[in-house]
Amino acid sequence: MTELPELRPGLSSAIQYQVGEMSTARELGSGTVDVLATPEMVRLMEVAAVAALADHLPPEYTSVGVGLDIKHTAPTPVGLGVEVRAHLTEVQGRRLRFEVVAHDDLEEIGRGIHERVLVEVEDFVAGARRKLG
Repeated sequence: MTELPELRPGLSSAIQYQVGEMSTARELGSGTVDVLATPEMVRLMEVAAVAALADHLPPEYTSVGVGLDIKHTAPTPVGLGVEVRAHLTEVQGRRLRFEVVAHDDLEEIGRGIHERVLVEVEDFVAGARRKLG
């Protein structure tokens, strides 16, 4: 087993996104209205967390999402921009905890906690492939 990379709280990133027709609740099946879908907001939160780690993990490691405690608090119509920020707040061995916050061009639209775990890519993929027999 390769030694775990040393990560410290404070890593962060911000990503930008334009809400389009393909990211609405109606299109993704999570509702019937043309606003940013909750699953899409959650995906963006995970993308932001992954981006915060991008320059800090050796190639043999990656992180996988294992937990979400998210509130989607305001609708965002097609056409508005969204910024999602992820901030690493806690490191416990392999477990990483992020505070994630999403804003559209006018207000905060969601926030919560996202947890990820560091894994060795080769071992993780091999474990997943074993399920295929």
